[in-house]
Amino acid sequence: MIALLAPGQGSQSPGMLAPWLELDGARDRIEGWSAATGLDLVRLGTTADAEEIKDTAITQPLIVAQTLLAYEHLSNGNGNGNGNTVALPADAPVAGHSVGELAAAAIAGVLSADDAVALAAVRGAAMAAACALEPTGMAAVMGGDPDEVAARLASFDLVPANRNGAGQIVAAGSLAALDAFVAEPGPGIKVIRLKVAGAFHTHYMASAEDALRERAKDITAKDPNRPLLSNADGAVVTSGAEMLLRLIAQVTLPVRWDLCMATLGSAGISGTIELPPGGTLSGLVKRELKGTATLPLKTPDSLAKVADLLTEPVAAGQVPDRSAN
Repeated sequence: MIALLAPGQGSQSPGMLAPWLELDGARDRIEGWSAATGLDLVRLGTTADAEEIKDTAITQPLIVAQTLLAYEHLSNGNGNGNGNTVALPADAPVAGHSVGELAAAAIAGVLSADDAVALAAVRGAAMAAACALEPTGMAAVMGGDPDEVAARLASFDLVPANRNGAGQIVAAGSLAALDAFVAEPGPGIKVIRLKVAGAFHTHYMASAEDALRERAKDITAKDPNRPLLSNADGAVVTSGAEMLLRLIAQVTLPVRWDLCMATLGSAGISGTIELPPGGTLSGLVKRELKGTATLPLKTPDSLAKVADLLTEPVAAGQVPDRSAN
């Protein structure tokens, strides 16, 4: 079984959209989303520098747009870049990390692609505005038992905003609390401050949740047409209405990517296809679900490898042997 993964904020890089615009119809698609969001996504994805695209208000719709552009190319039978068609398994589960969950919901048919990109733009702008209200931030925490690390963070009034698995937790909260934790992280713990605008996935994003809820009133969600995992608890969500509520609440709740990977592992996945801008989630899968084949789609050239992944023995239904890893 193959799973589809949709990356989140932090996976962006300058010029990442440029090669994808060479695909048939791609520029028109991105220009349409640019008009809908009020952002020049073509320029932002091709010539804008790293400083400009790390802006939360820009990064989130840009990533979701690129992810869905590549998925539409694959799902329309445009295949491997050599003119051959590829049929993605209809039952392949899909999961997205943080804002990537909007793209995952569109891939599963809960949202239209247009609604997903529009929600990403509202989400990004509202989260950026929320970050300006108080001095908050995030830090990557490596090492230690995850539950013990979470308990220690709580003692500093910090939240494990991302539990990513593979020994990685992202702490979030006030800058003062982060400073105190960095000074005394505990034995065997390494902390790296992250260059982000604020404490995502915490109560500091309450105003962003309100903005997203207001925008979502105009959206009718459909039930998923393939297994769709939730960041809240790693569970497969079968109701479109419930998934939309989860997408709204997600901005103030921790991302449990560790539980998403646990669900995929229990399902016996043998490989993952990470849609662009791919790489980050593939790395987590490699470390957590050892023996699982990973394919991050970085450029259209990597589309040629999709057919190979789908036809390799391990990708054709064999459950990988992880007992020795």
